[in-house]
Amino acid sequence: MSLALSLTRYRRLIMLVMIIALVLIAVEMTGLREQLSVSFLREQLEANPITGVVIFVLVFVVGNLIQLPGWLFLVAAILALGTVLGGLVTYLAAATSCIVTFALVRGLGGNALREINNPWAQKILARLDTHPVQSVALLRVVFQTMPALNYTLALSGVPLRPYLIGTLIGLPLPIMVYCLFFDRILMLLPIG
Repeated sequence: MSLALSLTRYRRLIMLVMIIALVLIAVEMTGLREQLSVSFLREQLEANPITGVVIFVLVFVVGNLIQLPGWLFLVAAILALGTVLGGLVTYLAAATSCIVTFALVRGLGGNALREINNPWAQKILARLDTHPVQSVALLRVVFQTMPALNYTLALSGVPLRPYLIGTLIGLPLPIMVYCLFFDRILMLLPIG
């Protein structure tokens, strides 16, 4: 690999890290991080279902970029909209978040993981190449919208279409399980 290619790859990765750091700093400096709570999200969803869902999706995207856990959003959606509608809105927000993260990270970082000269990494990428939809779907079932997974898949070189299909197939099961779990927990808690 030439030095110029290596520098370009590292420059792209550094730019990606800087963009994510800027998002984190902006969220901290604007006080948005303190606002990202179950009660804030619930209020937005209850105040106006249409704008509330748009705000919910946007906050989910930003929250996923800054490493906030997805269950925070799911609980807020269940409290405001009920188990079924809350789960559907969370599915919409989670899928949107995964797509936005993919586009941002791929746009800035390219397919940097393809440059790794490690037999173990190459074996994993080969599996992803031969069965991209199955691999992404399985990873989504296990890791849902985990930001590290989003970044890794975006940098892996997996094409957008298999990424999108695998994401849409893999997210419903864990979201449904979490919906049922939180619905049962919330039934036991005196939350108004």
